Amino acid sequence: MAGTTVNEDNVVYKTLQKSINENGFNFSLDQVMEQGAGREKMQAVRSILDAYAHIEDNELTDKIYRHFIIHLTEAYKNMPVLPQPGVIDLFQILKQENILVVLNTGYNRETAQNLLEKLGWRRRIEFDELISASDVKANRPDPDMIWLAMKKFGIENAKEVIKVGDSIIDIEEGRNAGCRLNVGITTGAHNFKQLQTANPDYIINNLLELSPIISSLTASH
Repeated sequence: MAGTTVNEDNVVYKTLQKSINENGFNFSLDQVMEQGAGREKMQAVRSILDAYAHIEDNELTDKIYRHFIIHLTEAYKNMPVLPQPGVIDLFQILKQENILVVLNTGYNRETAQNLLEKLGWRRRIEFDELISASDVKANRPDPDMIWLAMKKFGIENAKEVIKVGDSIIDIEEGRNAGCRLNVGITTGAHNFKQLQTANPDYIINNLLELSPIISSLTASH
């Protein structure tokens, strides 16, 4: 969601940075995004502390995560949240092609639902399903969110699925699920060079660039 279909000016990572640094750290936003992008947010805290401070402290991680959720809820109340460029047009194109749109996110369900309400996006209207980090036991890069989405719609072959995301771990998730294509997008956490390190099938700069990619797949059948 955030960074891929939703433009919230990286507020999630700015808030994560604030929540961690309140506890005596001085991590940069780039560091937070490098380690935290795309992850379930408690795991993001854990990864950042381990990578840059060599700290494994469950009590501290829980404390930071609780404060992060409070700060993020407040931030979303007071800031504009907009669709990424091209996303509404893409949703309409995919609907016309009978292609399902499933949003999956490192947010918990409550946070994701609040974000959707602020956008005015409705299930079965703008999108078909939401899968959040709190809906599965194992989160990115594990493929459980994608597999749960497939199960909900009776899809047995992951080669019928395209995964799109703004972080390295999104691409790893799609590859672990066995998706037909794994596409990075530069509108969020990671830039072109960073996304390249995950060897995606494509890297795009706007969601509408997906349309000809999908058309080329359907034309080959």
